[in-house]
Amino acid sequence: MNVAVPPAPDTVADLRCDVAIVGGGPAGLMAAEVLAQAGVVVHLFDAMPSVGRKFLLAGKGGLNLTHSEPHAPFATRFAERQPQVEPWLTAFGGPEIRAWAQGLGVETFVGTSGRVFPSDMKAAPLLRAWLQRLRGQGVLFHMRHRWLGWAGDGALRFAAPSGDDRVVHARAAVLALGGGSWARLGSDGAWVPFLAERGIAVAPLRPANCGFDVLRGDVPAGETRRAFLQELIGRTPEPATGWTPHFAERFAGQPFKTVALAFTDSQGRAFSRRGEFVATATGVEGSLVYAASHLLRDEIEAHGHATFHLDLLPDHTPERVLVEVRHPRGSRSLSSHLKSRLGLDGIKAGILYEHLGKDGVNDPVALAHAIKALPITVIAARPLDEAISTAGGVAFEALDAHLMATAAPGVFCAGEMLDWEAPTGGYLITASMASGRVAGEGALRWLAQGA
Repeated sequence: MNVAVPPAPDTVADLRCDVAIVGGGPAGLMAAEVLAQAGVVVHLFDAMPSVGRKFLLAGKGGLNLTHSEPHAPFATRFAERQPQVEPWLTAFGGPEIRAWAQGLGVETFVGTSGRVFPSDMKAAPLLRAWLQRLRGQGVLFHMRHRWLGWAGDGALRFAAPSGDDRVVHARAAVLALGGGSWARLGSDGAWVPFLAERGIAVAPLRPANCGFDVLRGDVPAGETRRAFLQELIGRTPEPATGWTPHFAERFAGQPFKTVALAFTDSQGRAFSRRGEFVATATGVEGSLVYAASHLLRDEIEAHGHATFHLDLLPDHTPERVLVEVRHPRGSRSLSSHLKSRLGLDGIKAGILYEHLGKDGVNDPVALAHAIKALPITVIAARPLDEAISTAGGVAFEALDAHLMATAAPGVFCAGEMLDWEAPTGGYLITASMASGRVAGEGALRWLAQGA
């Protein structure tokens, strides 16, 4: 669902203004709010016909606006970027976002997982109320304006709806252009070369909160498997990627429920959590995989593959599983035996056959071990445009404390285009909005200096 905004008159090809914001996602809108509240006339430009498209998509199944956990653990979700992001959250974290939403007439509640949602679970009413307030504060929206970088004199260049180029001379500019995922919603990463040309350092964009392709379970084990994995570095062996046709046909799209995923990378960074994820035609995706995706992605980039272990029965001890597997089954099939003794059937039984084969599943010790620690090797992250979010982006070393680019005075950057990442659960939206406030306040400071 699109939330339309009345466009500003675009009859002037050469516009002069105090502040131009490029990008109409949460970060850009929040920067606009900060500036408009201070009495600055803000011109906001976006390439799409309406603003907040990824914001609306994020709320399709229920808008996860933020998370209710205390500040200290909340800040740790940003890993090595915690030192840069935590000051934003101190000023505008979860409690402040809930108060901000309430100010728009939107009540929120805390779900069982600690995630915070609007009371009606919808994104569109919140965005509609936000845009109404911004219009009332004088923000002018210029839709279907695709940013083309800078002109020779430092002015912003746009491809306008008329088909002509438009030049905007702004005393300050806030860039909130998103990352490189979901290009059809406007976050296509096309801004990267423009910033590089201005001498603003940008780390390569990489998928975050993403799915992975698996190494086929029927690739031989032992030394043969290790040799095969070694050969993966630098190439993509399609025949060995994905599940076997039998497993994919039966189980692609089905969830692994009530499982635990454990992974330790080559640097000793460890992950262990219970949850759910989904088997895809070629691998795995879903919340539990997304939570570990930054470690898995980095390990694949460093070594060509990563192997996590899946506990199919996290409520059962290894000893109990072995006892149940060894229990005499009489005339029953192994599948019936696993279902009756351990509740293992469907996709959980299918993954055991996928990795152990018929001979392996008939070895009680090997079967019990696989139930509690099934190795799954992933060899490639899914493409960037399929990812929920993006890692990489404008380097913090290229910005000052107010998110202004040191190589381009008066240009501020905010949101997902910065080099940080976070898991799903409300952290992404919170930090994007908080960074928008920092950039907006930085632009105000810049204007106050008489720049």
